[in-house]
Amino acid sequence: MKNALAANLLTILSVSCLMTSLGYCQVNKSKNRTDTPLLDRELFFGNPQISRGQLSPDGRFISFMKPYQGIMNVWVKEFAEPFDAARPLTDSKRPLYGYTWTEDGKYILYVKDSGGDENMNLFAVDPAAKPADGQETPGSRNLTPLKDVTARIVHASQKHPDLLWVGLNDRDKAWHDLYRLEISTGDLTLVYQNEDRITGYEFDWDDQLRLLSRTDPEGNTDLLRKDGEDLVSIYETSVTEDATVRGWDPKNESMYLVTNKGDLDLKTLFKMNPKTGELQLLESDPEKRVDFGGLRMDRNTREIISTSYTEDQTRYYWRDKNWEANYAFLQQEFPGREIAFQSATNDYSKFLIAVHGDKYAAEAWYFDARQRKLIHQYTPRPELKDVEEHLAPMTSIRYASSDGLEIPAYLTVPAGVEAKHLPVVVLVHGGPKGPRDSWGYSPLVQFLANRGYAVLQPNFRASGGYGKRFLNAGDLQWGKLMQDDITWGVKHLIQQGIADQDRVAIMGGSYGGYATLAG
Repeated sequence: MKNALAANLLTILSVSCLMTSLGYCQVNKSKNRTDTPLLDRELFFGNPQISRGQLSPDGRFISFMKPYQGIMNVWVKEFAEPFDAARPLTDSKRPLYGYTWTEDGKYILYVKDSGGDENMNLFAVDPAAKPADGQETPGSRNLTPLKDVTARIVHASQKHPDLLWVGLNDRDKAWHDLYRLEISTGDLTLVYQNEDRITGYEFDWDDQLRLLSRTDPEGNTDLLRKDGEDLVSIYETSVTEDATVRGWDPKNESMYLVTNKGDLDLKTLFKMNPKTGELQLLESDPEKRVDFGGLRMDRNTREIISTSYTEDQTRYYWRDKNWEANYAFLQQEFPGREIAFQSATNDYSKFLIAVHGDKYAAEAWYFDARQRKLIHQYTPRPELKDVEEHLAPMTSIRYASSDGLEIPAYLTVPAGVEAKHLPVVVLVHGGPKGPRDSWGYSPLVQFLANRGYAVLQPNFRASGGYGKRFLNAGDLQWGKLMQDDITWGVKHLIQQGIADQDRVAIMGGSYGGYATLAG
C-alpha cells in the first residue's frame, strides 16, 4: 500500500514539477504571442448545466441530467415547455451513471449504488408522476433491492416493454445469473443459473435467448447456441482474437457477427447461421485501415441502417437512403463537426442530436426529419460556447516508431499560434490494451492548449481499433516498444520544428501514469 501511494505521489509530483517548469519556460522563452485570453478552468472541468438529453419514445418528453442540490440527477419536461419548467425525477446524493427510457415511455430506468460501494441496484421512476406532499421528486422503486449485488440490464423487450432481462450476482458474486424482471410489479423469475462461466447473453428480436458466451481462465471465448437445456459450441476465439454478436436478421435466422478470428487482421462483419455455422462475409473497412465499428439497426424493419468505421474521424456507410439524406442535411448545417443521433422517437421521425467538434462547445438540437426542421435545445456549457473562438483545432498525424511501425496520433496546437518551437505535453491514454484517443473536444486538451502547450496524443501499439496485429503488438512491451511509440512521437515533432526539445512534459492516468513514470 505504501509503495502504491508513493508511486502515485511520485507521478503527481513529477508531472506537477514539469508543468510548473513549462509554465515558466512558456512565459520567458516563447516567441509565439497570441491575444487568446486565459480561460477559467471551471469552463472546462465544472459540471455541465445540462447533459445526456433524450427524447421519450413518443416524443412527449425531453429528459436530461442536471445538478439537483449540487449533484447530477435526472430531470424531465414536456417537449413544449421551457427548460426552466423542468422538474427533478431523482434526488441521488451521488452522481448517477446514466439512465434510459423503457420502450413504451412509462418509466425511466437508472442504476445507483449505496454510498459508493459500486454494487448497482436498478431503479424505475414514472416520468409523469408528481411528488408527494412535502417532497420535490417523485418516488423511485428499487427493482433489485438486494444488498451487495450488482444488477445489469441484459435485454429490454420491444414487444413487451414491461419486461427486462437482468443479470444478478446474488448467488455467486463472481457470476451473474439471468432473471426476467417485470417492471410494473418488480417480480423476478430465474431464467438461467450461471454455473458455466457465462459472460454474455444474446436475445433475438422476439426476446428468445439464443446464444451465450463463455470465457475460460486463459481468456479464450466460446460462443454457445442454446438448444433447450443444452449449450452447443458454435464459434471459438483465442485470447488474442475477438468475436461479438451485434444483432439478428429480420427473420431471426442468422446473427450479425463481428470477428477478427484466424487470418483476419481487421474486425469484419459477417452473417452467421447459428444452426449450421455457415459464415457470409458482409463488410470490412473499404479503406482497409481500421476495425469494423458501429452497426445501426432499424428496430421496426429490422434492417441495417448504417455501418461505421473510426480512423482519424468516423466514416459512415449508409444503407437506408432516408437516413443518409438526413445525415447529409445535418452535415451541411453543421460543417466541421460530428453529428450523433442521441435518441429518437419510436418511428424515427424526431431526433435529439448531439453536435460536437474539436474546437466547438457541444450542443443538443431537436431534429424533425420529415420537415427537415432544427430547434436548438440546450448547450451543456454555455459559457464555453461564448469563448469557443479561442479553442484550438485537433489534427491527426502519423509517424514511424523505433521499429518502423506507423503510429497514429492527434496534435492540438494553441489557437492563434504558429506551430513552431512550442512547449509540448504528451498526454498518454489509459488501458492500455483496447482503448484509444479519438478526434473531438477534450476538456483537458483544450485546457492545456489554452495555457500555451501543444498536446500530443499518441495511439501507441496496443491501442484499439487499428487491427489485431497492432493491438497485440503491445503484448509484453510496457516500457519497451510501447514507450518508444511515445518517445518517437516527440522526436517527430522536434524534427518537424513543432516542439522545443527543452520544453517537453508527459502526463496521463491509468497506463498513462505508468508511461509518465517510464518517461
